[in-house]
Amino acid sequence: MKRFLRPMVAAVIATGLAAAVTPAAAHAEAQTGHGERFKRVGYFIQWGVYGRQFFVKDVDTSGAAAKLTHLNYAFGNVSEEGACVSADPWADWQMPLDDAHSVDGVGDTADQVLKGNLNQIKELKAKHPGLKALISLGGWSGSKYFSDAVLTPEGRSKLAASCIDLWLKGDLTGMPAGSGAGVFDGIDLDWEWPGSEGNEGNVIRPEDRRNFTLFLAELRRQMNEYDPKSEITAYLPASAAKIDAGFDVREVFRNLTFGNIQGYDLQGPWEKVTGHNGNLFTDRRDPHEFTYSVDQTVRDYLSRGAPARKIVVGVPAYGQGWTGVKGGRNGLYGTSTGPAQGKWAAGTDDYKELVNKPGRRYRDLRTGAMWLYDGNEFWSYDDPAVVTQKALYVRLKGLGGSMMWSLDQDDAKGSLTSALYRVLR
Repeated sequence: MKRFLRPMVAAVIATGLAAAVTPAAAHAEAQTGHGERFKRVGYFIQWGVYGRQFFVKDVDTSGAAAKLTHLNYAFGNVSEEGACVSADPWADWQMPLDDAHSVDGVGDTADQVLKGNLNQIKELKAKHPGLKALISLGGWSGSKYFSDAVLTPEGRSKLAASCIDLWLKGDLTGMPAGSGAGVFDGIDLDWEWPGSEGNEGNVIRPEDRRNFTLFLAELRRQMNEYDPKSEITAYLPASAAKIDAGFDVREVFRNLTFGNIQGYDLQGPWEKVTGHNGNLFTDRRDPHEFTYSVDQTVRDYLSRGAPARKIVVGVPAYGQGWTGVKGGRNGLYGTSTGPAQGKWAAGTDDYKELVNKPGRRYRDLRTGAMWLYDGNEFWSYDDPAVVTQKALYVRLKGLGGSMMWSLDQDDAKGSLTSALYRVLR
């Protein structure tokens, strides 16, 4: 039976993708898909060096570093005063690492100026010269003051200058000038979200949409003066309502090297009915009031003027989970009593944990999704087969590549990273 499985899967994937791939996209793939390098972005979380014990060295030993084009370091903050600041200077540049946790195998010395994650990123780039590193600003819990910071021309200029000084020029707070130079090759904006609700307490204004565009232009102008090769990327939402509230897509993409679109958290245990975390295509049977898919999000950005080759598709290395699940189709679209318990938080767990959970796995190749159901807990997550299907979609649509949140959630072999790399190289 197994010998027939791979051709069958390939046929179903091809059938599912056919509807999404236009003749123009197929032509673009034929012309540029093989000769132009795809972006393969992975997020490294700053706080992973604590409880998770995930270090920059692990990005190397897992094999992931050799398969990425970009490492996004999450997160830097925007302060109440409207400047770029470190969220954790200890983890960023003060924490000494020993031989066992150092990329080059040599521990930090007491008189060494640059330590911490930034020094390790510098060592990682030296070992993998093609790898670029970007500082990501904001995030879900760090976007509170973005709106205030970019409200005026003076504020936009100040914020852009402070980000370049701190993260690109490397003028780290309390350190000699230029101590952190050469670590970052650009800036990734993770404002969640301009003009619409994000984390509780975020400052939101209707003017955010215009001010985001103006800030991006000012940041690009100042970065061109510093280094024209420096890159600007942004994390962009899946919801069409959030896109329209916060982003003039055509103008935004003019100043972006590329944009990472949200391809996860499409449904989650904040809802009582189970669903897919990051389905590739929309399921016509989905009973939720608002339905999402990666494909629909891509279409939304294309229709608003985003160039296909600048669209990078977000892929999750984690799943969303519900407990007390009854009904539905093998738990899918069943009702729940609340979030299932993950290792680090309720309602979410890493791929490396989920792959070993007991229960039966189900796959919907036409939707581009899989799930785990044991009769009580329901988990929606991506495995290597699902991310391979997404990578094929990226390739056939002539898109820019893939982005994964986050590298610590993949397994020790970098299975998800490797699956993306096999298709998008």
